[in-house]
Amino acid sequence: MRIRRIGLSALALAIAVIFVFPTYWMFASSFKPRGEVLSTSYDLVPSAVTLQNYATALFGSDFLRYLGNSLLVTLTAVACSLVAGTLAALAMSRFRFRGRKGFLMLVLVAQMVPFEALMVPMFLFMRDLGLLNKLPSLILVYWVTTLPFTIWSLRGFIDGIPMDLEEAAMVDGCGRAEAFRRVTLPLLGPGLVATSVFAFITAWNEFLYALIFMRSQDLQTLPVFLQSFQNAFGTDWGATMASATLFTLPVLVFFLAVQRKMVSGVTAGAVKG
Repeated sequence: MRIRRIGLSALALAIAVIFVFPTYWMFASSFKPRGEVLSTSYDLVPSAVTLQNYATALFGSDFLRYLGNSLLVTLTAVACSLVAGTLAALAMSRFRFRGRKGFLMLVLVAQMVPFEALMVPMFLFMRDLGLLNKLPSLILVYWVTTLPFTIWSLRGFIDGIPMDLEEAAMVDGCGRAEAFRRVTLPLLGPGLVATSVFAFITAWNEFLYALIFMRSQDLQTLPVFLQSFQNAFGTDWGATMASATLFTLPVLVFFLAVQRKMVSGVTAGAVKG
């Protein structure tokens, strides 16, 4: 039994190293001088440390403008997705109506459709509305792409909250909307946090729609910005690694800020008392 536990621990450690190593290599390479980044020695620890790559990424480019675009588009899309998804999930969980199961199946199918398959109809739709090369088009796209997962996820969390609590609040004089706001919504907090993290990561990392819909460089997002260090003379890998490291910081900060709520949200409903 002990040997089996040691073997499983070693396997888990090996898998963790495989997944963490690319991130570590990106972080370490962001501090390497240009000559060492292109070296074939593959040093795990930089022999020399420089901040020139971060200076190039921050002050030698429009990084802050792209960061603002990404934050605006992502946070707005996630907020809209949470509002609409919560209301839709509440209707799916608390009400019984004709076509309910069909709608849930449609939501699941929409979640399974690849983003690339929607590229042409989305492009034509945005062109007809005159929204190409405008940030609201990206907000709309990210809202639509994150909404199915939001509905499906929050429905499960709402199902785990006893309806008796809302009924007791309504007996005490609350209306249905007030009962949801005072009773269910606070208990739904961990689920909202867990869902928002996955929706945030999905919208934050999206590249293809931002590249095709945003023709003006001033309106593009950070994933598109990362390719800006390529030129006719090659790729500035040090600045690229520094930009990629800065690109991951908002997600990391957001995750650390909501980590406790996210863990309780992911495990909510796993154990019934």
